[in-house]
Amino acid sequence: MDTERLRRGGIGLEITTLAWNVVGVVLLAILAWQSASVALLGFGLDSLIEIGASTVVIWELTGTDEKRQHVALRLIGWAFILLAVYLLVQAAVALISGHRATPLLGGIGWTAATAIAMFLLAWGKHVVGRRLGNPVLVTEGRVTLIDGILATSVLLGIVLDYTLGWWWADPVAGLVIVFYAAREAVHIFRGDA
Repeated sequence: MDTERLRRGGIGLEITTLAWNVVGVVLLAILAWQSASVALLGFGLDSLIEIGASTVVIWELTGTDEKRQHVALRLIGWAFILLAVYLLVQAAVALISGHRATPLLGGIGWTAATAIAMFLLAWGKHVVGRRLGNPVLVTEGRVTLIDGILATSVLLGIVLDYTLGWWWADPVAGLVIVFYAAREAVHIFRGDA
């Protein structure tokens, strides 16, 4: 009975994460387009990965077995690799060309709210995943934690650009996402997850 309650709790955390990120993808697409921000674009793509990861975890939680866990972890790992490669190219082009984003208050507000939400959701997933003994939920909790860290990084880049005119802070924030995405992919494929 307790296991079933925890499983429902994990699914609830994933649905909340999924809903937040669906709204975020739309909002970030608009904000990235308006501001031409590499960091916001990257964060929007990271939100797409989080949507995929949440969907995979919900699928896995509805019928846990070792094969499903393995497939779920691999899907999350490949999504991280694709994100890292795409953002590395975008950030490098922005830095080399001297591309200047136009920081917007909407981007600052959304990334600040997302950082708080993701840190809270990551903590919940960690607790529930550990109690369930579910490595996929625990790993996806790390994905959500990274999402919170990335939101903080993107927020810092936008604020530095907005307040001090440091145009390079935006693509550098994108490179932070590359680092974390690559690191998580390596952990997943090594079997550290």
